[in-house]
Amino acid sequence: MIVFHKYQGTGNDFVIIDDRNETFDFENENLINKICDRKLGVGADGLILLRNSKDSDFKMIYYNADGKESTMCGNGGRCIAHFAREKGIISTNAEFDAIDGVHLISLVPGSDIVSLAMSNVNNIELIEKDGFLNTGSPHYVRFVDDVSSVQIIRDAHEIRFSPRFKSEGVNINFVELIDDGIYVRTYERGVE
Repeated sequence: MIVFHKYQGTGNDFVIIDDRNETFDFENENLINKICDRKLGVGADGLILLRNSKDSDFKMIYYNADGKESTMCGNGGRCIAHFAREKGIISTNAEFDAIDGVHLISLVPGSDIVSLAMSNVNNIELIEKDGFLNTGSPHYVRFVDDVSSVQIIRDAHEIRFSPRFKSEGVNINFVELIDDGIYVRTYERGVE
């Protein structure tokens, strides 16, 4: 039997497992894929393991729905921080290890508000009029006039499965500038 908890953060949902005893079969991509399957499993964008850490309050290991270990997921990071607080591992300010390094988190007492410090972006590569950067996960950013008119699957697949990104994958963000802000639609690798 696998004991799990279901969390969601700004629309992304996750299966979270307390694996501090390290008994979950994390190398079984097929099992993770089945757990995340929306028709035959629990259904989730990804699976997150909570593990002990020698240097931080805890460790986060993230898997995409396809069963493959992946890079840092910000929404998942906030969810696992809330979960760690519920488990009594942390209270308000803490840090955790992830694949891309240590992340600082702050939880507002008595609420579900979690702030997460992401890795600094040190390099933005221009690809024609688009951009590529790594926030802990690779992101391809394309500015568009109208995000609602983007054919998200078709347009994202052209980038996601191009020779450069086919093997490792990339998240694709379509961004529209609106008044004092932005509107973003994202295609996530590993969720396809």
